[in-house]
Amino acid sequence: MPNQHRHRKRFGQNFLQDKNLLNKIARSIHPTPQDHIIEIGPGQGALTEYIIDNVASLDVIEIDRDLVAYLKQHFSQKHLTIHEADVLAFDFSTLLTKKHPVRIIGNLPYNISTPIIFKLLQHTKDIKDMTFLLQREMVLRMVASPGNKQYGRLSVMTQYY
Repeated sequence: MPNQHRHRKRFGQNFLQDKNLLNKIARSIHPTPQDHIIEIGPGQGALTEYIIDNVASLDVIEIDRDLVAYLKQHFSQKHLTIHEADVLAFDFSTLLTKKHPVRIIGNLPYNISTPIIFKLLQHTKDIKDMTFLLQREMVLRMVASPGNKQYGRLSVMTQYY
């Protein structure tokens, strides 16, 4: 299936395939057996594959029904829950517990990165950390300082948290 799946522009799909890069990303996340991780947009499960056996529980949120079917067929771990949903409409409070803060990861599509981040910032008390792959332009907006033309609401909110 991975080689047969056609990227859908409407979902902003871009699949990671470089195993060295995936390994580096997984190491930077440093998943532990105590972690509850939520992965946004797992796609074909490339990053999922690197972390699933190292965490207590993993929830993945995928909008593409074809990829959901693939993930269900490919992964059988009991501690994996696959949610077929639009992340912008997803109720994160169903997965967040004050007892064990979650970690959130994902390769976010550029066109909805800002709304996803703003949505997650509403739950910072229950989130331990967030690790995202983002387009360079998005990151420059996030780290922009006052006076920079890229400085704006996204800069203020992400730097505040």
